[in-house]
Amino acid sequence: MPRFSVIIPCFKVQGFLRECLDSVLDQSYRDIEVIAVDDCSPDGSGAILDEYAARDERVRVLHLEENAGLGRARNAGMPHATGDYLFFLDSDDTLTPGALRAMTDRLAETGDPDVLVFDYARTYWWGGTRRNVLARVLAEAGDGTFTAAERPEILDLLMVVWNKVYRRDFVEREGFTFPPGYYEDTPWTFPVMFSARRIATLDRICLNYRQRRQGNILSTTSRKHFDIHQQYERVFAFVDARPELAGWRPFLHAKMGEHCLDILAKPDRLPPSDKAEFFRRTAEMFRAYRPEGARVRPELRVLEGGYAAYRLRRQSGRAGRELGRRAVRARGAVAGRLGRVRTAVHTRRPLDPDLAVYSAFSHRGMLGDPAAIYHKAREIAPGLRGVWVVRDEEDAALLPPGTDHVILGSPRYRRVTERATYLVNNVNWPGTVPKRPGSVHIHTHQGTPLKYMGADLLGKPGARYGVDVPQMLRRADRWDYSLVANRHSELVWERAYPCHFTSLRTGSPRNDVLVGARPEDGAGFRRRHGIPDDHRVVLYAPTRRDYRRGGYVERIDLARLAADLGDGHTLVVRLHPSLATGPARGMGLSELHRRGVVVDATDEPHVEEVMLASDLLITDYSALMFDYANLDRPIVIHADDWGAYAASRGAYFDITAEAPGHVARSYRELAWLLASGAWRDEEAARLRSAFRDRFCEFDDGRAAERVVRTLMLGERMPGPAAVPRARSVPAGRDLLASS
Repeated sequence: MPRFSVIIPCFKVQGFLRECLDSVLDQSYRDIEVIAVDDCSPDGSGAILDEYAARDERVRVLHLEENAGLGRARNAGMPHATGDYLFFLDSDDTLTPGALRAMTDRLAETGDPDVLVFDYARTYWWGGTRRNVLARVLAEAGDGTFTAAERPEILDLLMVVWNKVYRRDFVEREGFTFPPGYYEDTPWTFPVMFSARRIATLDRICLNYRQRRQGNILSTTSRKHFDIHQQYERVFAFVDARPELAGWRPFLHAKMGEHCLDILAKPDRLPPSDKAEFFRRTAEMFRAYRPEGARVRPELRVLEGGYAAYRLRRQSGRAGRELGRRAVRARGAVAGRLGRVRTAVHTRRPLDPDLAVYSAFSHRGMLGDPAAIYHKAREIAPGLRGVWVVRDEEDAALLPPGTDHVILGSPRYRRVTERATYLVNNVNWPGTVPKRPGSVHIHTHQGTPLKYMGADLLGKPGARYGVDVPQMLRRADRWDYSLVANRHSELVWERAYPCHFTSLRTGSPRNDVLVGARPEDGAGFRRRHGIPDDHRVVLYAPTRRDYRRGGYVERIDLARLAADLGDGHTLVVRLHPSLATGPARGMGLSELHRRGVVVDATDEPHVEEVMLASDLLITDYSALMFDYANLDRPIVIHADDWGAYAASRGAYFDITAEAPGHVARSYRELAWLLASGAWRDEEAARLRSAFRDRFCEFDDGRAAERVVRTLMLGERMPGPAAVPRARSVPAGRDLLASS
């Protein structure tokens, strides 16, 4: 008996069907059967299904003699299912890699619940990807099981059939089937969720929900949308037949009104001539099914009036929004004029010689090089007053207690940026920050560049998408000093930012803690994440890709790597900051972290701590490698898509030819490097030494002090000394238990 019966109805999907089937059959978890239902499709879908069935015994095909529709095609597949769980997959959607393994692990963890609800991402025809906006509901549901009554917010999720798997004996016992119609998911999902005694969630993106440019039946203009009323009547009949579900009537009544009004409000759903009839039918149902004594939510009271009142309210709402937009534009214009007047007044006031303003990573907090300079200034120049710029009060709460700060755009922010003598940032200041004579703008950058930056992006239109290079250079014109850690960076910055600044060979202030690392450094990170003291920590830090919209490409199966590392090892993963809020973590990282398979360090504010806690870095093309080299610990480059990366983004040199350690071109090569011990052999040490000599040239542990003394205190200080050798990873057993 297989674990999953995947039922796939097919109708006019020949362009998408192979991708759908491959996403299922290529899963690492193989204990499945696929029941593909050819719903009398007039295109080549049936032949494609037969082709797959001929070469994979897990696939069975049913050819219907006449078109039955999506719901009844699913019904046709159910009697043939023998799996523990039913999974209804639409034939133009796809599973994400590792989805079935994650599902089966979660089912085992929760003791085979009636229903498992998982996450999905909308994938658009133009290449965009957007995670389910209510993904937090899955995360907040906890580790155990529950009923819908215990966690009614689970019903706020998109009520469709394909974001869940269902225990087959539960479905058969309750007699659930799909009715005919346009909105067949509605009378399935509500009864199922109301009836389930044990529901579990999986906070992982398991399915890519294709958003087709055309062809989605629920996005077409048709009278078929009137079907929604009949489907809700079926749900009410189900509830009425079961007295124990009577408490759901108020919820269902409101959900029905909300759903119907949403259809009515969409401009591309109903023919204009049918909208009044649709409203009247909805209002009749709303009155007929209203529970006695139930309160009507304010947004649904429009259903108690007539269609003319509804239209008037819609029109007045649109008019009000337009007036609001005009008012905002007018206020913005006035504010702009007042701002220019205010700036002119304040810039006549003298600079404050003891005021330094700091910002890092677009005002996200006390981080990176600016933070290192700030701490050193407090130590050796206590007369300087440091003020941090943050985006909002939420970011301000993350600052150390007592830190003087301003909120971006506030009146005090404008005052301090207009009066400050020193402005320190690793990102360009907004265009509203003036460059006053006598002020000192110190730009620290965010590390040593491998990929193209600044003006060099002009020749890379894909990587330049959304980037205003001329504006970037105008803002860089305010720099007085550009800090560099090596001659390579010095040459690149002067080419990429053709502006009038002075390059200072200070080293990178944030790397001071790496140069002077002690054996106990990093212990705090290990304790916070429960990593045993005797574990070898492997840090995997991939960067974003410019050849994929959204930037995320899954290069390594994290669960496989963690398993291959074996006992006595902990895999720590840190995504590129630009991927932290997108769908990348939902593709498995968050779930693996929750289960203790890996440690997700993406949100760790101080990456230096993460590096100090690790014994080996595996990366692709992340600038983190240049900082990590200061530790003199092994680095392995996983470069399976170097050609595509370099072609799309541009690179200043070939990292595979001038690497800080061994290079793997595939996961198989990576596994061999780790299992054989080659990751730390003499050749790895030689490569790392040459890399450090070139790219850690000016990092001597005194970079922050050098910035404060020379640029803020006006003192003389010698240039960087020779880079001291850090400790290598002590000898021990090979990383992988086996290849």
